[in-house]
Amino acid sequence: MNHDVVISGAGPNGLMLACELSLGGVRPLVLEALPARSIEPKANGLVGQVVRMLDRRGLYERLSGHPGPPEPAPRFVFGALPLDLSVLADNPLTILGVPQRHVLAVLEERALELGVEIRYGHELTDFTQHDDGVALDVTGPDGPYRLDARYLVGADGGKSVTRKLSGIGFPGVTTDSSVSRSAHATVPEGWIDPATLALHVPGHGTVPAFQHYRTEHGLFTYAPFPGRATLVSTMEWGQSEPAEPMTLDELAASARRVLGADLPLGPPEGEGPHLLRRLAGVNTRLAEKFRDRHVFLVGDAAHVHSAIGGPGLNLGLQDAINLGWKLAAAVTGWASPDLLDSYEAERRPVAERVVMHSQAQSALIAPGSEVTALRELFTEMLGEPKNVQRIADLMSGADIRYDLGDEHPLTGAWAPDLAVGDSRLAELTRDAKPLLVDLTEAGSFAAEAASWGERVDVVAAPGSGPATALLLRPDCYVAWASSSDTPDSSELAALHDAAARWFGVRQPARA
Repeated sequence: MNHDVVISGAGPNGLMLACELSLGGVRPLVLEALPARSIEPKANGLVGQVVRMLDRRGLYERLSGHPGPPEPAPRFVFGALPLDLSVLADNPLTILGVPQRHVLAVLEERALELGVEIRYGHELTDFTQHDDGVALDVTGPDGPYRLDARYLVGADGGKSVTRKLSGIGFPGVTTDSSVSRSAHATVPEGWIDPATLALHVPGHGTVPAFQHYRTEHGLFTYAPFPGRATLVSTMEWGQSEPAEPMTLDELAASARRVLGADLPLGPPEGEGPHLLRRLAGVNTRLAEKFRDRHVFLVGDAAHVHSAIGGPGLNLGLQDAINLGWKLAAAVTGWASPDLLDSYEAERRPVAERVVMHSQAQSALIAPGSEVTALRELFTEMLGEPKNVQRIADLMSGADIRYDLGDEHPLTGAWAPDLAVGDSRLAELTRDAKPLLVDLTEAGSFAAEAASWGERVDVVAAPGSGPATALLLRPDCYVAWASSSDTPDSSELAALHDAAARWFGVRQPARA
């Protein structure tokens, strides 16, 4: 066998998976058809739980450029309706406003530090599964060659070659009723409010910055990213896609139709490459399965949906983090027989919820008086903090709770931020190992885990929190939790059962 794991695609999801596998003791090979790392303008930032997850891998400071943990966002939008997150006692929604090409650069740097081999200009062209793995046909700069791997992961986007070659269906809906236009551009400087960065358009009024702005004629977005070119976008309905290439004049004409007033647009300033893009319709699809024997799909290869609200990288990167440690466990030999099956069981429902809320938001931005009425109702509902909390939890992914078979309210949920002695929990999870945190005075849980060896890290530091002890999976979801100060035999048995199920740790025989 040439390789344990081959990843097709060196986008954010493929590189994140490569890093997670390396932390789990497996050195994957990454194949990328492009000749070099992509610098194409795509996502403008990261939204949701993944920002805090990157902090737990020590990557947040690299990406943000400043020290300290991520802070919750004070506001956001849902279906072009403002969300006042400052009313929440527990705001789960974090945002990291960095372009996708910077995310790629940091993840590539980290992957190379961990010993990952990345082959740019090498394209997967075919594969055949056999009893022990996958035989791959690859075309590189020097011609075609073959590889053998125990596992193949498709992280190669919505048009995934891996998915197509595997024969996995990709059912869903493609709508062709809308046309989106986006470009980096300049607007008249005198039209910008220096305090709020809002755009005042004569003949229309004020358009807030960094928000989807709906009119009866379409959607408009103005995003003056600090240190980057300003992004201007529109979406209109009831149009056909023009045959000629996109231009700034075309975007200005679209803005005039949406706003009912002229908006002069000039060439972009600052470092490129600059965006000039037109997209027709919205593609919403979900793979029939995320695994076919030795082949797995992550990110857009498994699911595509509207980009509204920025859920794509939150979903895809956490696919990679969920799969990485499980695949490493299978390769290194300690995975339970059903551990790899839990990848789809856990991640497919999350993808379904992202599809649900992105479609709901798409409905809320559409034209028509009935949509305006629906928006008025939603606006009233979002005046209630409990409804804002529910939407924030949904968009961030904080409402995810995997079914891990325990009645404690934290089991199956993402581990909350804790102070463990003098450390933040995020500082204890950077090597992606299972972790037992014991906050009791006596350290009874830690003492019970002393026989587990090196597979699970154990930290005991008296303190307070929403539990007295937590057993964390490498993806930072809670496999087991207790609120007891002194565990009884049943709790200790449950702890050992969880360690055995997820990490292959067996309780030693007792005299």
